[in-house]
Amino acid sequence: MEFRVLGPVEVRRDGRRAAFSGAKLHTVLAALLVAREEVVSDERLCRLLWGWAPPATVSAQLYTYISRLRKILGSDVLIDRRPPGYAMSIGNATLDLWEFEGLAREGREALLREDFEKAGNLLRDALARWNGLPFANATEYLADAEAPRLMEARTVALEHRITADLALGRHEQITGELTGLVAEFPLRERIRCQLMTALYRSGRQADAIHLYHHGRAVLSEELGVNPGEALQSTYRALLDGTLDRRPRPAPVLLSGARPGGPAGSGRPAVPAAVPVAVAPSMLPPDTVDFTGRERELGLLCRALAPERQSAGRPRRVLVTGMAGLGKTALAVHAAHRCRRDFPDGQLYADLRSPDGTPRHPTRVLLHLLRALGPVDDVPVTADQDHLVRLYRERTRGRQLLIVLDNASGAAQLGPLLPNTPEPAVLVTGRTALPTVAGAHTVALAPLEAGDALELLAAAAGPDRVAAAPRAASAIVEHCAGLPLALRIVGTRIAARPLCSPDRLAGRLADPATRLRELHSGDLDVHASLLPSWRAVAPEVREVFPVLAGLGPQPFPAADAALTLNRSEAEAERLLEALADAALLEVSGADERGQPCYLFHPLVRLFALSLGEDAAAPAEPAGRAEHNRRLTHRP
Repeated sequence: MEFRVLGPVEVRRDGRRAAFSGAKLHTVLAALLVAREEVVSDERLCRLLWGWAPPATVSAQLYTYISRLRKILGSDVLIDRRPPGYAMSIGNATLDLWEFEGLAREGREALLREDFEKAGNLLRDALARWNGLPFANATEYLADAEAPRLMEARTVALEHRITADLALGRHEQITGELTGLVAEFPLRERIRCQLMTALYRSGRQADAIHLYHHGRAVLSEELGVNPGEALQSTYRALLDGTLDRRPRPAPVLLSGARPGGPAGSGRPAVPAAVPVAVAPSMLPPDTVDFTGRERELGLLCRALAPERQSAGRPRRVLVTGMAGLGKTALAVHAAHRCRRDFPDGQLYADLRSPDGTPRHPTRVLLHLLRALGPVDDVPVTADQDHLVRLYRERTRGRQLLIVLDNASGAAQLGPLLPNTPEPAVLVTGRTALPTVAGAHTVALAPLEAGDALELLAAAAGPDRVAAAPRAASAIVEHCAGLPLALRIVGTRIAARPLCSPDRLAGRLADPATRLRELHSGDLDVHASLLPSWRAVAPEVREVFPVLAGLGPQPFPAADAALTLNRSEAEAERLLEALADAALLEVSGADERGQPCYLFHPLVRLFALSLGEDAAAPAEPAGRAEHNRRLTHRP
């Protein structure tokens, strides 16, 4: 038995089409087929059949359609009722969608192995499984839900087949086909690149140039964007004559090979139409007035240096510390200083979302894969394991520096680590992470007074600070060595040339209002500490402001136990959780040899402010943060 969905939904026995009709019956069959033997809920079937206006007899009609399918398909196909829906197993029958996906995958693999003849044949066989628009005789609701991803997969397979044809020198034979495809997909830059290459190799340079400018106009009018890097690179190569008339080999993107290399070097190669390995440059801009941290900077650069890659041991470096200590600034500055040691490029990803929650590894992997090259061959439904394999293939053997900022834990970080020693990884996080065990760890502390004053001068302007030395010293003391706080104050001073620093120093002198003053634009000490507090367990959040009442001096777990009315062991567990979140510091030991804990002065003010918020009358959701923002305005 054969099932078909890449065109009209059909069932064939011995080459003959099974007789059944009706868009809704075809829809139920197609929905069960594309679910790959997983359960399709009654609710989903209802949406695919009737959209958002189902009849009152939904259950009865679904039962009728399932009964009719069972009768038509016979005992070779099993349709089970599995609450909350149905699942279908087709046994030894075939489905054109599965055949297409399998052949397309084998074709891509052959393309990466540079077996272009085999790749072209496999991809042609895959495309031959299509017989029109998918689900052509089903409901529009099913077509809208499922057809776009299948059409995208078909177009990607078509692009790969054309890549194989170009590699085999068939540019003249496919020029007409490509011309039609550009008309059909005017916004698809890869197909436009392929047609430009085919035209140029056919001696039609003027037509290739016109095709680029037409594409540029279309992208601008339709999307308001400029051509992407691939299209611009093809155009530049066309103008400077490096887009060869013959298919010259170029490095394979996914094989881990380096770009370039003379003839006979033995390096893997594919034709110019296959995306060339690029050297990504994703680092954020360096801090122009980066100040201090010379010792830590030296440690990072030495740990990342290529000579540290010995005996196959990976280079992994971890920068830890509480929020606001400048972990990101230090990591980015070190990455810029070391970039010459990483000719294959630098990757960067912020592992924290704008709202402070950890970003899912799948989203980060897609972000990094896009920087490493086109991701047209990545299925829309690709799971995390597939993305991890692809990511590790693309980073294997390459001298890359990968900066992973604001890591929250092992589960998030593990999938983002390469499995070969060539790429170096620089991670920032609030505390030690078991995933990077054995890494060189650089733990940041608050700045010393001299470095803090230098940072304040760099942000505010040396003349402004020199003109008010007493105020500057007071500001440094109130900021307690926290680079974020110093930069905020320096920014505010610089923005008000007619306002004396003494006035701001006076406003910072009151602990009750200090945090409100440490806010400028997107920079906010209170907001930077919130993610750390939100990340801990509810019971830890609850005791956090209570512990701040113990004062600014170090205290042991025994004192915390008395304050919290808990056992000493329980109190120590809570204190360690806060230390792990970088909301407390471990500072020496008491007379019994037990560890003592210490609040950073600004973290203590933050904790006390949380206690005040809890004691205040409840406000509508979202209004408390809005009102706090209003009070922080300078």
